[in-house]
Amino acid sequence: MTDNKNSSRRIVLQSGLGLLAAAGAATGLRAQEKLAQNLVQYQPGPKDGLVCSKCVNWAPPNACTIVVGVINPNGWCIAYAPKEG
Repeated sequence: MTDNKNSSRRIVLQSGLGLLAAAGAATGLRAQEKLAQNLVQYQPGPKDGLVCSKCVNWAPPNACTIVVGVINPNGWCIAYAPKEG
């Protein structure tokens, strides 16, 4: 019984999220705002050799496409995603 309840909840949640996304697109909501540095645990130095300038979200010379403010190319945050290649 627990599996059926979890499956039903999952279906309801997925449907609800789909409806919200469609409603947002239909009403012309603008793109999501950038995140505050503290929300992504931004730090101006590297972590374990990972740096902002090697992230897919990096926007030279000192910005990020998803984090607000001035970003150090040698910084790091939890939104880090490595560039391919």
